[in-house]
Amino acid sequence: MGLYEQILPEIGGKSLKFSTGNLASQANGSVVVSYSDTIVLVTACISEGPQESFGGFIPLVVDYQERTYAMGKIPGGFIKREGRPKDTEILSSRLIDRSIRPFFPKNFAYPVQIIVMVLSSDGEYEPDILGVNGASLALLLSDIPYNNAVGAVRVAKKDNDFIINPTYEEREKSTIDMVVAATEEKVIMLEGRFREAQEKEILEAIKFSHPVIKKIIEMQKEFQKKCGKEKREITLYGVDGKIFACAEGKILPRLEDLYILDKKKRSQVQKEILNNLYEEISRENEKISLEDLKFVFSQIERKYVRKKILEEKRRPDSRGLEEIREIECEVSVLPRTHGSALFRRGQTQALATTTLGTSSDEQLIEALEGEKTKRFMLHYTFPPFSVGEIKPLRGPSRREIGHGALAERALESVIPSKEEFPYTIRVVSEILESNGSSSMATVCAASLALMDAGVPIKKPVAGVALGLVKENSSYVILTDIAGLEDAYGDMDFKVAGTSSGITAIQLDLKIDGLEYGIIEEVLERAEKARTEILKKMNLALSLPRKAISKYAPKIKSFKIDLDKIGEVIGPGGKTIRKIIRQYNVTVDIDDETGQISVVAETEKDLENAVDTILKITQDIRVGEIYSVKITRITNFGAFCEIFPGKIGLIHISEVSHKFVKNIRDFIKEGEIVQAKVINIDPAGRITLSIKQVS
Repeated sequence: MGLYEQILPEIGGKSLKFSTGNLASQANGSVVVSYSDTIVLVTACISEGPQESFGGFIPLVVDYQERTYAMGKIPGGFIKREGRPKDTEILSSRLIDRSIRPFFPKNFAYPVQIIVMVLSSDGEYEPDILGVNGASLALLLSDIPYNNAVGAVRVAKKDNDFIINPTYEEREKSTIDMVVAATEEKVIMLEGRFREAQEKEILEAIKFSHPVIKKIIEMQKEFQKKCGKEKREITLYGVDGKIFACAEGKILPRLEDLYILDKKKRSQVQKEILNNLYEEISRENEKISLEDLKFVFSQIERKYVRKKILEEKRRPDSRGLEEIREIECEVSVLPRTHGSALFRRGQTQALATTTLGTSSDEQLIEALEGEKTKRFMLHYTFPPFSVGEIKPLRGPSRREIGHGALAERALESVIPSKEEFPYTIRVVSEILESNGSSSMATVCAASLALMDAGVPIKKPVAGVALGLVKENSSYVILTDIAGLEDAYGDMDFKVAGTSSGITAIQLDLKIDGLEYGIIEEVLERAEKARTEILKKMNLALSLPRKAISKYAPKIKSFKIDLDKIGEVIGPGGKTIRKIIRQYNVTVDIDDETGQISVVAETEKDLENAVDTILKITQDIRVGEIYSVKITRITNFGAFCEIFPGKIGLIHISEVSHKFVKNIRDFIKEGEIVQAKVINIDPAGRITLSIKQVS
């Protein structure tokens, strides 16, 4: 097959181009996607046979890679090549994965790898959207049994207008910044950050993007007709029908025993049931393994739990469909952290801490759009003991990075600007116990920890996850889903926000999409739940503390005129070094904006240093009286320091109304005296008088 390409000319004002047949031809499927000068190569490969063990989780891996050459750069550091994936690459990998995963056949056990390589970047448009569209088309063109076309765009709202595929700059100024992935009929994945957007606005944004997505899907289908390979025959994982029927008859009567509120007890009972069943069934069917029995058990339990929810409206923990698990909130739980909070919802518990730092603690990020700094960070950790397991502790997992990024997005819009609060802010969420919705518990705990630290956030933020059980046209929406409902349900729809609107959403599905009506209902239900959670949080702490922790660094930030920066620094840095040494402070000066940040260990040192800098930047005025320090005495007069770096002369004739034979009889070096400025010559030399003060 030779080169084949197609172009969609009007996608957000630019041309979206797909081509295949000229690169990576040995992959099962490969596509090049271009938008402006941003180009990605997407490949799809499948193993020759299924993996040996299968726990019900489709073995799909998506790797998104940004090459520095795409930006015309060489990697920084000592090792001049790309290394472990950056957080942004992992987040893009997860976004692509969540858009295509629902369309693989159930019980699909063949490992599949999607690799998205950014070959060129114009620094204006995020390539992750191209990765979603390219992954869908690469799978369609391949012999991998995947037949559902998915299209994706990013939609923003700026000045009341929606924008398709906005630039990085447009996204920064938008009240809505959301990725929408969909089929021709339904929405399959959502991810976005918002500035307290209303539910109605978000639904409008989704509907605005869908016609554009349909155009992209139409082109993918045309590509598949022209270039698609014949799909290979595969064997889906399964257990012999007779064994399945035998196991089902023995498992069903025991499932009611698992409707236990406590997760640990439920796990113990399930283990006992499985072991007893395995001993009983293996005597009759030697072929069955414990792994096969676990698979059968999960399939039967899934069907049982879903039926109970759909037909009886009964949840595994007996809650009402809109009932939120019991909530407990506590702040200032750790004595030496700058801020801390403990948030528990049911059997999910998050401990959040806030640490305040200086501008030197900001994170430097090398991104496709250029280098930038980050002053607000939220890191999420999920230690194995939170679910009663043993695992080696390594670096952060993809899941931990993804959940942390979601919680960070939820809080970004309420974080004060650097001018309002000149601190670098780091929040860490430690998940101490987990039974579903730990990322949303993180949002709640982090919001409380920020207020406990005295960070003047605009409003508290809460989060909740909603689930769905859907069979044909019948469906039930579940508020605040627990682990079992997430595992056996069809949806994990996370919504975070303030009392005024939504700040972040993330939709993950296991079915072929959601209709607009369900999305609208979920957003309404989430708003109701969020309001209830915020009320509980407000009982613990409703407003940021007025003062920061005594253990936090003391920072004051202010602006001076750009032409005064040289006076603050002094010749060869002499003035600024003296201030730093005298008051034990750190001073950062932005040469472009005139912004000065002073950091001290005590309030007294901070105020003294700030006062000294402000005095230096003041204009010395003739006729004003100043407290000056005598620095050097000569036969003709005394030199004095008005402010650090600003020196004046008191002539011997201006020392006293009396006759002055020896100036040292009247003033001494190091003495502080009151002196009046009587002249400033064109060269800036200052003359003062002591005798004219009285």
